[in-house]
Amino acid sequence: MTDDRYTVISADCHAGADLLDYRPYLEATHHEDFDAWAASYVNPHADLLADTADRNWNSARRLAEMEADGIVAEVVFPNTIPPFFPSASLMAPAPTRTEAEQRWAGLRAHNRWLADFCAEAPGRRAGVAQILLNDVDEAVREVRRTKEAGLTGGIMLPGTPPGSGLPELHSDYYDPLWAVCAELEVPVNHHGGSASPPLGDAPAARAVFMVETTWFSHRALWHLIFGGVFRRHPGLRLVLTEQGSGWIPGVLDMLDYYHGRLAAASRAATAEAKFGVGLADAMGDSPSGVWRDHCFVGASFMRPHEVPLRHRVGLDKIMWGSDYPHDEGTHPHSREALRLAYADVPADETAAMLGTNAARVYGFDLTRLAPLAARVGPRVTDIAEPLEKIPPNATSPAFAPGGVVRVW
Repeated sequence: MTDDRYTVISADCHAGADLLDYRPYLEATHHEDFDAWAASYVNPHADLLADTADRNWNSARRLAEMEADGIVAEVVFPNTIPPFFPSASLMAPAPTRTEAEQRWAGLRAHNRWLADFCAEAPGRRAGVAQILLNDVDEAVREVRRTKEAGLTGGIMLPGTPPGSGLPELHSDYYDPLWAVCAELEVPVNHHGGSASPPLGDAPAARAVFMVETTWFSHRALWHLIFGGVFRRHPGLRLVLTEQGSGWIPGVLDMLDYYHGRLAAASRAATAEAKFGVGLADAMGDSPSGVWRDHCFVGASFMRPHEVPLRHRVGLDKIMWGSDYPHDEGTHPHSREALRLAYADVPADETAAMLGTNAARVYGFDLTRLAPLAARVGPRVTDIAEPLEKIPPNATSPAFAPGGVVRVW
């Protein structure tokens, strides 16, 4: 935050190369297979076929549009299709050894491309590396390699949905991965939509996906907490992104409740004692205590009804995100979205949620960003002005009508 403007860091943006542009980033041994695969691949995602798709890889366009939106830096999650993947999904390993090797090669290619993409805007992009969970040793190597390559956004943790065939996230199978992330101070990011099982394409399936997707994404939180991961790896940080934030206080209350029941049961001759054996010792702190010490939320386009819960979530835990370049993102109306959410919030609290927290988690240099923020950042006085009319072409859920706001 400068004297009169906010330093806005979006903790949730997405990017990736155009499909054929990944080829130079692949190991040469995969070029022939890539050429054959790419020649017949049909992209299933309409937004990656539209004339705006280049916002994923056109660095100059991206910087200009984000500056126009008041944003000076971003955490960059993946978006486009990595080589050898049927879609952008990272929810399950490939079904054969050959496909698994190819998909690992595809992710390494994306991570190499992303390092170059971030280098085009020094200090302004924290790239999130992709991994798979089917080979923990390979995941550890990729964490080390991407850290050395300059990616500061951490890793994107895939889910382990039913049917994946992978050990659950609470398993100590993943301890080498948690250990290297803690050692290198690499944030572990779990993005919304990355843990849902396949449901099909019927209208009912799409509705069920909308109902369940955030729940499946939330599962990583209690798996890692009850699995004792944070006690074994006290330097580990977990970020839950684009899953909302209003659910967190209630879920922490629920987890504390079960923790209390099971920890007490382990000291008493109750029917629940068999479930609570060893839990308290394995976890250490309560779930709410673990949240306080290790966890953060990428609260993309934070909605007005979530803002009053900010102190229960933890003011130092919340990081706003624009979700650029997705249709559900706030671009090109991020200033209006901020006014809608934060008009009545003290400026120091707004500054924390818009930039200070993300800078701390992802290593952005606020001093380095200050001159740009002084030029393009939203004015404190402007954000304090309540939004009276929603822009007519706004597509983000951040602008869902409600309260006294009038919709054109």
